[in-house]
Amino acid sequence: MPSDREFKTALLFLLPLLLTVLAFIAVPVAGTIYDSFFRDVTFLPRRFLGLENYRSLLADRAFYQALLFTLLFTIASVPLEVVLGLVFALILNRPLPARGLLRAAVLIPWAIPAAVSGRAFELIYNFSYGLANYLVLTLGLSDAPVNWLGSSYGAFASLVIADAWRTTPFVAIILLAGLTAIPGDLYRQATIDGAGTLQQFARVTLPLLKPVLMVALLFRTIDALRVFDVVYVITGGGPGGSTNALSLYGYQYFLSGDFGYGSTISVVLFAVALALSILYVRVSGFGRELA
Repeated sequence: MPSDREFKTALLFLLPLLLTVLAFIAVPVAGTIYDSFFRDVTFLPRRFLGLENYRSLLADRAFYQALLFTLLFTIASVPLEVVLGLVFALILNRPLPARGLLRAAVLIPWAIPAAVSGRAFELIYNFSYGLANYLVLTLGLSDAPVNWLGSSYGAFASLVIADAWRTTPFVAIILLAGLTAIPGDLYRQATIDGAGTLQQFARVTLPLLKPVLMVALLFRTIDALRVFDVVYVITGGGPGGSTNALSLYGYQYFLSGDFGYGSTISVVLFAVALALSILYVRVSGFGRELA
């Protein structure tokens, strides 16, 4: 057991971090929760409403549509990004020529601002002159240009692809760090024991990589639930609100000056992310993996 002096010393070192979390996370979250109980509309008197904003939200069909899209987007994008990230990490962990350069190149999509990459994909999906339609027509996959962003299914798939392109490198780098920490002696011993490549992956790589894999999954799940930039730039929530994410839906109310209702949507988004994170940690045994 640490002594009182050691405990106080550790607390002193943690104090800057605790103050930063308090100032930039705890206080804004508490302020948002507090504001959700008020009618806080520009040019109108501020008035306490209690749970009225939440009751209105429960009767809001657009809210349920945004919630459904956010959950489906998370379910579709996160597994895709983790699988692709694992593939890239395994490739980059091999003794390839110019491996350092390749590792740096993989980070380029992640380094590009989300608004810039979103705009690039908006141009790629353009009906008249986009690269996607050029390839479809050139390869003979369609007789006419495809309106990628004109249907709910097309817009949804387009957003998932755009998000996967940008965030897969993030997952790959996290998993690559985990792969480099696995001792090479284990693979040499597995080879001596007659284990093939797939057996080594299943019995050595995956078990030892599981804690890092859980971290990547958790980070990407939370980030996907908060998706905003790519949706805002590429579809703006359309067509017909079918790709309106919760974060974008809340932003629309903040933009119109209804800060109380916008705060209510933000609180619900925070609660959904928190609940799914806790559920995910419990189901996956993340805490036991780190113990």
